Amino acid sequence: MFKRKIYEKLLEWKKESDGRTALLIEGARRVGKSTVAEEFGKNEYESCIIIDFSIASKATRELFEDISDLNYFFLQLQLQYKVDLVERKSLIIFDEVQRCPLARQAIKHLVRDHRYDYIETGSLISIRKNVKDIVIPSEERKVNMYPMDYEEFLWAIGDDVTYPLIKKFFEAGRPLGQETNRKLLRQVRLYMLVGGMPQAVNEYIETNNFKKVDAVKRDIIGLYEDDFFKIDAAGRAATLFSAIPAQLNKNTSRYQVGNVLSKNTRSDDILNLVSEMKDSRTVLISYHANDPNAGISASKDLSRFKMFVCDTGLFVTMMFKDRDFTENEIYEKLLSDKLSTNLGYLYENVIAQMLAANGDELFYNTFYNLKSKHTYEVDFLIARKNKVCPLEIKSSGYKAHSSLDHFSEKYSARILNKYLIYTKDYSKDKDVICLPIYMTPFI
Repeated sequence: MFKRKIYEKLLEWKKESDGRTALLIEGARRVGKSTVAEEFGKNEYESCIIIDFSIASKATRELFEDISDLNYFFLQLQLQYKVDLVERKSLIIFDEVQRCPLARQAIKHLVRDHRYDYIETGSLISIRKNVKDIVIPSEERKVNMYPMDYEEFLWAIGDDVTYPLIKKFFEAGRPLGQETNRKLLRQVRLYMLVGGMPQAVNEYIETNNFKKVDAVKRDIIGLYEDDFFKIDAAGRAATLFSAIPAQLNKNTSRYQVGNVLSKNTRSDDILNLVSEMKDSRTVLISYHANDPNAGISASKDLSRFKMFVCDTGLFVTMMFKDRDFTENEIYEKLLSDKLSTNLGYLYENVIAQMLAANGDELFYNTFYNLKSKHTYEVDFLIARKNKVCPLEIKSSGYKAHSSLDHFSEKYSARILNKYLIYTKDYSKDKDVICLPIYMTPFI
């Protein structure tokens, strides 16, 4: 198993909760939820029962129809799974719990009983049709799990040194040097191409073959598309998902749903679809902030948004989905930054992924300047302290930052720091902090 940061959160939960809450791990499919939960159960408890509801027997499912006699319930579980449960020293995992809503509802009574600890994992858990007929337990603590972030990716490829060193240079506000920057940019581009899905990372480590990595990613994309048909049998969610690279490449101020779906689609239907896709964790949604300030959420416009893929490695494969497979040559050119195409939207996606992994909600802002008679866009806005930090993303070393400059004129009192994210070394241009892309997680 790869080293994952969420493991520390599981340890904190076990210590702080002491069985008073269950832990619900939410995340997209194939991000490693089941693996980390199972590893945690084996390492931190005397015994562990894993109930995988995607394959659980009818007899197991029927146990949750009546849990009035918990002594009988636990006895049956031990018999069926051939595992001895030890009071306050055993963990029961409900894997793919969205497939058995009654099991999720039972958490309230199981936690109150306090004999054992409980972890739930699942995808598309928040989808209304999976929970509409049950009482959601208040005894749940939720934690989000994302694809492997950049540091976790470096750990996976055997590099425990680079990330802490980058952080030191960021905190000191010092450049790393041209040669080092080139090396680190190549490394972060490798992360962008492989992505953070554990299966894809493992395939890269074992084969060093981008074609085989691409095949793994295409399988995962196929699973996501199947899930979207469960959300919306008409295929609209799957269509919105597939169109993400094309929409970002247009560099428009919002996702233009009317160019993807029928223009007769009701706005309420669109909002519901987008909300359910966001809940699935397979996409990241950045909403327009109409009045950017420290409480950005209060000014978000649900009808104006941009959509990103939860994993940039998947995004790269979707960019070339018109082919049966993405050739190694394309990966090599992307890796060396020699592909003759605008990669701005690719860099936007990885920045969205890095910010989301840090726990930031995603927002952006567009505004019209009367003086220049031009519309400007700040790619991302994040809240820090009682102010906001605007981010402008460049896929090259180009240092112009007109959007940041005009945003500053308009909202100067609300800004903490301004960042230009680009492909050159750390520097400052007056009050603009110019960061190489790999320093984004430290903002």
